[in-house]
Amino acid sequence: MRMPRRGLVIQARTRWLLVGLALLFSLVLLMYLLECAPQTDGNGSLPGVVGESMGKEYYQALLQEQEEHYQNRATSLKRQIAQLKQELQEMSDKLKSLQEKKSPKVNGMNYQGTKEQTSNDLLEFLHSQIDKAEVSVGAKLPSEYGVIPFESFTSMKVFQLEMGLTRHPEEKPVRKDKRDELVEVIEAGLEVINNPDEEDGQDEDDGVGDRQLYSENDFIEGYYRTERDKGTQYELFYKKMDGMEYRHVTLFRPFGPLMKVKSETVDISRSIINVIVPLAGRTEAFAQFMQNFRDVCIHQDKRVHLTVVYFGQDGLSEVKSILESVARETDFHNYTLVSLNEEFNRGRGLDMGARAWEKGEVLMFFCDVDVYFTAEFLNSCRLNAEPGKKVFYPVVFSLYNPAIVYANQDIPPPVEQQLVHKKDSGFWRDFGFGMTCQYRTDFLTVGGFDLEVKGWGGEDVHLYRKYLHGDLMVIRTPVPGLFHLWHEKHCADELTPEQYRMCMQSKAMNEASHSHLGMLVFREEIEAHLRKQAYRTNGEAAG
Repeated sequence: MRMPRRGLVIQARTRWLLVGLALLFSLVLLMYLLECAPQTDGNGSLPGVVGESMGKEYYQALLQEQEEHYQNRATSLKRQIAQLKQELQEMSDKLKSLQEKKSPKVNGMNYQGTKEQTSNDLLEFLHSQIDKAEVSVGAKLPSEYGVIPFESFTSMKVFQLEMGLTRHPEEKPVRKDKRDELVEVIEAGLEVINNPDEEDGQDEDDGVGDRQLYSENDFIEGYYRTERDKGTQYELFYKKMDGMEYRHVTLFRPFGPLMKVKSETVDISRSIINVIVPLAGRTEAFAQFMQNFRDVCIHQDKRVHLTVVYFGQDGLSEVKSILESVARETDFHNYTLVSLNEEFNRGRGLDMGARAWEKGEVLMFFCDVDVYFTAEFLNSCRLNAEPGKKVFYPVVFSLYNPAIVYANQDIPPPVEQQLVHKKDSGFWRDFGFGMTCQYRTDFLTVGGFDLEVKGWGGEDVHLYRKYLHGDLMVIRTPVPGLFHLWHEKHCADELTPEQYRMCMQSKAMNEASHSHLGMLVFREEIEAHLRKQAYRTNGEAAG
């Protein structure tokens, strides 16, 4: 009588398990239908750029963008349903196997135990991939060329370094697999945040109603990079519109499923940034810099200290006057002016600016007078530098000579209108390491700049290499809110051969795009062609 009773128990459990799986599948299918159904509320607003033309093409672009969003969502839900179907089939096969096989032994070994061992071995391997990758600890590298830079992205655009002559510095993902990948990653990050486990430091007893749920609209920005023999790392940042707390999620795809590395809340509301600017002369550029500083740091961010290290006496009184004028008009007094009566040395200026701070630990942003930055960049600076763990080396978007870029206009547009990521307007300055965010203790611990470097260039690369040779993680990625404004370069004869070569290379790269330089090189040929065309046209008209 024992065997029939045991069979009834197995059959009863099997029926209940199949019924549960069927209900779960039906629920997911219902969610899919609800997600794909068109919204009927009265909110007619669509995402777009304020101030754009309200013509037919504008609305077509908005509709296409909204359609892409729903297609991506539908694709994600279809993928989840397919996964559930596969799991349901696997469970059915397992139950069928248990019912049909009287003996669970395979070659003297428990079949279920063998399967569990295989699964454990796979998980162990995947976790070993994370341990080998440069996710939590920086790797010691031989040179600046050994770094694998991140590429940054938002929900709609990717900012990329590798362009060649066909891709753009800022563009929507063209390949469907890349679009699907980024959508999946953003949703996986939301899943981690909205359904935390014990490792994330949140109480399991807290109900969903007690937590603030995040959605796709709360995704701010992300970075990703791939180590070819290990996998792809994703750094994701989410923030509510009315809050100051960011949620940071790190994911890793070890050439397999995404695996959560960590999930944490990052509070940057009290993080002060000491913006350090070395300067000699160039008072007009400094006045323009202070206008940007006033708009971004004083009026918007309000958590910034400015340190100006000025070399020489010529122009010093004008710099003082500019700072005092801004202080009177905005009631801003969080600045320090360090005066050095010696020849300009960028490394020494930044070093003096770092040591002039006397209030303990602080996050520093090494900046130049020709750099334009946004409030969003300052938050990226805070999010990607961590004392004793990582330093931030953003890639600046360097603007070309506006006289060449806008040669078909009477005068170039205002600076604010030149800040666009296009191939003919500028390029990602991936050979420059001068703009960086790092904590003061890390800078002093690594030994600061090589003060033996004189004049232009070289000091920033030396510091960058010090971090590469150490244990700190270097975050290297293009950021959309950091621009280098064009200015004419003079390469002095006093520079060393290596410095002079770097200066001339930088000068050539800064001037214009490949196509614009080509038009300048072949100007005479183009003008001759136009003259011939005009002559033929006039001759035909006379005949």
